[in-house]
Amino acid sequence: MRVVIEVAHILIGLVAAVLIAWAAAWSYPRATDDIWLVAFACMAAVVLMGIGPVRRAYAPDRAKLDPESGDTVNG
Repeated sequence: MRVVIEVAHILIGLVAAVLIAWAAAWSYPRATDDIWLVAFACMAAVVLMGIGPVRRAYAPDRAKLDPESGDTVNG
């Protein structure tokens, strides 16, 4: 569940970046290419900054899913 929450945070950040870039490009059409270039760089940064929290969230979630050594059926 933690991983899902962290991925949702990344997706929300990407949506926010797209909306801000769209509004900025709409309001200043002469710089549309530059605005989208910066927006794509920001979206890449959002994804890169989200990798660490996703990895930290994955460890406890995986530990929950792995069977404990004493509970195995075959030994």
